[in-house]
Amino acid sequence: MQFIDLHREEFGVEPICRTLTAAGTQIAPSTYYAFHSRPPSRRAVRDEEVLVEIRRVHAANFGIYGAKKMHAQLRREGVQVARCTVERLMKVAGLRGISRAKGPRTTIPGHGPESRPDLVERDFTATAANQLNIRLAGVR
Repeated sequence: MQFIDLHREEFGVEPICRTLTAAGTQIAPSTYYAFHSRPPSRRAVRDEEVLVEIRRVHAANFGIYGAKKMHAQLRREGVQVARCTVERLMKVAGLRGISRAKGPRTTIPGHGPESRPDLVERDFTATAANQLNIRLAGVR
């Protein structure tokens, strides 16, 4: 409908609808005119009212609440709304709660002994500052 609104002055509604129908999107001119003359549905009106409340509660709780807590908070405040409606409206509005889940665990520490035996008996002694002489037992 927005596309037709943008281009109707230049091309007209009927030619745009014909072209869209030929391209695979069937929109009759009567559908376009009915869309603009018909009042919004009860669901659309109710969705706007509930969405205002959802945005208010979401902002008041620092954007933490997801759909489940949002639904519970709205019910406590006396707003009668289904949880699936809250989920749908939050998704449409792009509102999400903060997840408690941590990222993927990439490193899992082993359970072996903390100190490994020095099998080659390395001797790390420094003869001066910023120098390190590595001597292995039995190697000269």
